[in-house]
Amino acid sequence: MYRQLSFAQVPGMDAFSQGFMGGFLGGMVGFVVALGILLALVFFAALYIYHALAWQTVARKFRHKYPWLAWIPFANFAQILQLGGFHWAWIFLALIPILGWIALMVIGVIALWRICDKLRYPGWFSLGAIIPKVGPILYFVLIGFLAWGKKK
Repeated sequence: MYRQLSFAQVPGMDAFSQGFMGGFLGGMVGFVVALGILLALVFFAALYIYHALAWQTVARKFRHKYPWLAWIPFANFAQILQLGGFHWAWIFLALIPILGWIALMVIGVIALWRICDKLRYPGWFSLGAIIPKVGPILYFVLIGFLAWGKKK
């Protein structure tokens, strides 16, 4: 039948060279994967810091009692709900699978709409957050405008 050669079995190479090449290539693949993971962690940490700084600035504009809640996961969404005029306890909808998540998303968009209105931006900007694929990008642009934009 057919003789199957592995990647490291190159004709004319001795056993040491084959082992070295296999180990070297495996090490390079491991390095590239580790570098990719490190870059992803740095990217997501930068997004988290931007998100927290933006919402902390928005909370200060609203004279919220605890603007530092923007740095705490789940508490930051409860703060967004409060800024939008909802009670913070609506965050517990996150504990109900699927239907609770959908309801919380709807309440979150309504809260974001109200925040946009209070800061004199068009409320429909908040609908950009639910557009597939580009929604997260539009959301980060929107909170940047809410936090640091100069609206007359």
